[in-house]
Amino acid sequence: MLWLKAFHIIFVVTWFAGLFYLPRLFVYDVEASEPEFRLRLRIMQRRLLMITHIGGALAVAFGIALMGWWMKNAPQALTTGAWFHLKLLLVVGLIAYHGMLMRLTRQLANDRCTRSSRWLRLFNEIPAVLLIAIVILVVVKPI
Repeated sequence: MLWLKAFHIIFVVTWFAGLFYLPRLFVYDVEASEPEFRLRLRIMQRRLLMITHIGGALAVAFGIALMGWWMKNAPQALTTGAWFHLKLLLVVGLIAYHGMLMRLTRQLANDRCTRSSRWLRLFNEIPAVLLIAIVILVVVKPI
């Protein structure tokens, strides 16, 4: 179980690296005026999105494996309080956010993004809020 937990945390960190930095690249892209710089940013966006896909997929896979272990060996740990269900709901929110990053990456690549740099800066804060909530739910289990 500890190996599953360790790998889950490793890939959550990998996933969040992309969730945090990719929107920042979007801001730079929207604010850039030089075509060569925008092209470089779009290459970085595409590559970072691939790494983010891998981190997200493995975080979810190890999370499901960990959940399976808990359900088999200590099901009461997941059913005491609503913290676990809320955590899963927030993870679904992260997956939706990841999907929005994919969409924005495509829009920027095709010069069809209509979002302002201010909107993108605010959008960039969403994973931080979700991370704080998830960690508090998992560690403190307030509900």
